[in-house]
Amino acid sequence: MHITLVVTGKLKDPALKSLYEEYKKRFDWKIDLREVEEKVLEDALPPFSFLITLDERGENLRSEEFADLLNDIQLHHQGKATFIIGGADGLSAKIKAKAQKSLSFGRMTWPHLFVRIMLMEQIYRAQQILKHHPYHRGG
Repeated sequence: MHITLVVTGKLKDPALKSLYEEYKKRFDWKIDLREVEEKVLEDALPPFSFLITLDERGENLRSEEFADLLNDIQLHHQGKATFIIGGADGLSAKIKAKAQKSLSFGRMTWPHLFVRIMLMEQIYRAQQILKHHPYHRGG
């Protein structure tokens, strides 16, 4: 599985950076991070990848359902997924229209830099669910 995160803003906070790096080193899957300015977000999207936006109006999945989605991408979409996280103003209608899926971490508003860490944890959890590892039950 090859996952790309296309995000606006840079992680500067050492604690958040540390959390991001901690999850990244746990992955069996390849993870790429593209930190870009909002105006070039669309240009940073890799070709032939299943596009997923993170948006407050997106679908709210349980962890097992998220793992099933990633498994489906792995089997039917060349194993390439791109997650798009916008800034404080969200994502443009054009980016939203390109996405095959839109996900939400609930109806609350989260800082976009936190969402990046939450997404990393959920991707890692999905990887562990698909490996039938007990992390999901205890983590």
